[in-house]
Amino acid sequence: MSETSSNSDLERWGRRLVAAIFLGGQVIVHLLKGKIHRRNTLEQMATVGPESLLIALITAAFVGMVFTVQVAREFISLGAGNTVGGVLALALARELAPILTAVVLAGRIGSAFAAEIGTMRVTEQIDALYMLKTDPIDYLVIPRAIACCLMLPVLTLMSLITGLLGGLIISSSIYGISQSVFLDSVRNFLSVWDVCSAEIKAFCFGALIAVIGCSWGLTTSGGAKGVGQSTTTAVVTALLAIFISNFFLSWVMFQGTGSAVLQGL
Repeated sequence: MSETSSNSDLERWGRRLVAAIFLGGQVIVHLLKGKIHRRNTLEQMATVGPESLLIALITAAFVGMVFTVQVAREFISLGAGNTVGGVLALALARELAPILTAVVLAGRIGSAFAAEIGTMRVTEQIDALYMLKTDPIDYLVIPRAIACCLMLPVLTLMSLITGLLGGLIISSSIYGISQSVFLDSVRNFLSVWDVCSAEIKAFCFGALIAVIGCSWGLTTSGGAKGVGQSTTTAVVTALLAIFISNFFLSWVMFQGTGSAVLQGL
């Protein structure tokens, strides 16, 4: 009985994942046609951006401080204390800032999208949109997709700066690394491409969060219980999509040999 239920849940998850892929294609087609509800888009940008800023910055600051605590003591013991800032900058730009900001938004925004649209589905508000000759993709999905794709790169850049400031405070106050040495290391190690790669990743993660959250909301059924299940599953699926896509993006961007650390020395 339990195995049958598990197989049924997995099959349902697979169908919803396929539906999300198709929804992503529909979003691209509709965007190419220029169908954008500007007011809805601005409202969603305010929700995704400013309202998520504080938690993203707090997360980035403490991640930067923890990373510095873990790295500085080891590097100082090896006589490489002057590279702490550069290593932190590379870690934040290439992985930590885009990934952690996306995780924060997946939990906060992806769940909200799934819950809001899922509630509209079970209360037949989506059907009412069709009756009014309004396409839910144009009215509900595209504004959210645009908001995530535009605001997540901005939040990622601010998280990168905040993480570096957190690392700077810890390295100078606890480990005696001067601010000038820390900042020089950041400038020597961090390249424009590293920052661009963070923005590219953030853009892709934003698209995944929006499409998965909206798709799970649109395919919700079963009343209030179904809304709760859709919300939980949407967040888990978005996190999986973020981590899996991050591997392939990193492979494309940073494969091959070479060392930013050696170039910065």
